[in-house]
Amino acid sequence: MGADSSRGASPAEPSVYVAQGDGPYDNTRRALEHVDLSLVRGKRVLLKPNAGRVAPAGSGVTTHPEVVAAAIDAMREAGAQPAVGESPIVGVKVREAFEVSGIAAVARRRDCPLIDLDRRRSVEVPVPEGRVIRSLRVCAEAREREFIVSLPVMKMHMHTGVTLSVKNMKGCLWRRSKVELHMLPPVEGSELKPIDFAIADMSSVLRPDLAVIDGFTAMEGNGPVGGTPVEHRVAVVSPDWLAADRVGVELMGIDIGKIGYLNYCASAGMGGFDLKKIEILGEPLSRHIRKYRLHDNVEKQLIWSTPPKQS
Repeated sequence: MGADSSRGASPAEPSVYVAQGDGPYDNTRRALEHVDLSLVRGKRVLLKPNAGRVAPAGSGVTTHPEVVAAAIDAMREAGAQPAVGESPIVGVKVREAFEVSGIAAVARRRDCPLIDLDRRRSVEVPVPEGRVIRSLRVCAEAREREFIVSLPVMKMHMHTGVTLSVKNMKGCLWRRSKVELHMLPPVEGSELKPIDFAIADMSSVLRPDLAVIDGFTAMEGNGPVGGTPVEHRVAVVSPDWLAADRVGVELMGIDIGKIGYLNYCASAGMGGFDLKKIEILGEPLSRHIRKYRLHDNVEKQLIWSTPPKQS
């Protein structure tokens, strides 16, 4: 079910809840109280954190374990059957990533399953309206679970500007197939970056039912690994993943015009994007906007917005 393009549909004027406080667990629980979780009762829920690399809690590289703990508890209380899953980058063992990040410990205390999403064969999923991708090899659990929660850490990214809830879904692509999104040829007739088209194509068939963005300890600068941790102490939650990502970009103090793949997703009508039409609940945005330092290669990231050369 997780790669069904009919899922993740959003209302015309979605709501996004922003929480800010002294603890990642309390922030996340407070935000989730404003989401109708009755839809998950009796369902098998995949919790997808950003745990594709080996890094400790509080580094800004991986999702804080207490955010994952809050999601497990909220899903259980709502009558769901949650499991935490990840397909890491090439060369990383997911069990080690879970252990070092602290996610394994909070899951064990709650008797919540941890899943190596690469353990089973992939499912070939067509991308009927893809610009640069015609099909994807999706991890079976992401296809079969009835509800997916994306739990990314809020951070800068060397290829896409930022990584938030829908970019985090790339960790549901099977094994090395995720690398293929970075190796696409140039788009004929365009000088735009293939990776931005690729993430938008992926988003048309693989997207979360609920976004829970961990901005407690985020990352600015040369993310997704070599940047600087930022104690932002926020959480952003919405059933409309695009609206959540849009609000996340705003909180990071970044011009949304710099983030190619989110603009492509918006132009395809995948969710809320106009801040004037997004209902912000909880903390006012203006009180918690931080100006994140951009990646050193920001000029390369902006190639997507450069008009094609005229012949």
